[in-house]
Amino acid sequence: MGHDRKFLLSLYRKMLLIRQFEERVKYLFLEGVMPGTIHQYQGQEAIAVGVCSALNSDDVITSTHRPHGHAIAKGLTVESLMHELFGKTTGCCHGKGGSMHVGDLEKGMVPAIAIVAGGVPVATGMALAFRYRKEARVAVSFMGDGAVNEGAFHEAVNMGAIWSLPVVYVVENNLYSASTPIFEMVRLKRLSDRAAGYGIPGVTVDGNDVLEVFETAREAVERARGGEGPTLVECMTYRITGHSRRDPCNYQPEEERKEALKREPIRRFAEYLLTGGFIDEAGLEGIRAEVDAEIERAVESAMAAPDPKPEAALEDVFI
Repeated sequence: MGHDRKFLLSLYRKMLLIRQFEERVKYLFLEGVMPGTIHQYQGQEAIAVGVCSALNSDDVITSTHRPHGHAIAKGLTVESLMHELFGKTTGCCHGKGGSMHVGDLEKGMVPAIAIVAGGVPVATGMALAFRYRKEARVAVSFMGDGAVNEGAFHEAVNMGAIWSLPVVYVVENNLYSASTPIFEMVRLKRLSDRAAGYGIPGVTVDGNDVLEVFETAREAVERARGGEGPTLVECMTYRITGHSRRDPCNYQPEEERKEALKREPIRRFAEYLLTGGFIDEAGLEGIRAEVDAEIERAVESAMAAPDPKPEAALEDVFI
């Protein structure tokens, strides 16, 4: 594929930044330091990074109740996210969004929509706007496997298909919708086969291989930008954390979890970089130290940032 060293290391750093951000946030919640609740992204980093690396800065994404990885991959800083999770006025949504509604339109991310499949029609609508404005921009909708059974998914994908809109639909199939296994919800072996019902391409890829995700996403994005319409991309992965912070994952078989940890994306890509001679162990440790320091600075600044005043609740609302 001929990717240069700088690009490959940037993929690794972004995935590690997502993983370490999520791990730090997990303990902040467990310690009772951070308010609210969280749905985390550990194990799925290659999808967000692979897809967003194929986008231009003015392309847009919609996200889900599990949005931290998408946000970091699309360019939001860990500082703006950490401030948001602490409910501070300096957060990316001024402390009013919280974990499930992070975003920044200036970075190309619509504030995340926690309703399952809720972002699919929004991405389709934005793609329609790009068409009307004659803008060479693409919208991407990230969703979980459970979203493919929602009416909003079917209606929006059909609309994107019949109008050949510049949109890509990315299904992050982590095998579970909350605690329900995907095989109990659909008869299909590949969710991407749903694409045939709308007359658009559907492809299933290894969602733990960041380069495979990137190459597939780049092709789908170029196709959409060129006026050829949507693609449904299913990325097979595994959530190596609970559905939410109170979930002990007892529904996941122990052997399944052990096998998933062997295939998790960051370790796999680190081995690829080491084997290919792109970096050595000391270099990987250096990247990790940089990432951890960046996250700690974000935590410290977030805890010191101002809390919103009560009257702020009356702002940004329609009466």
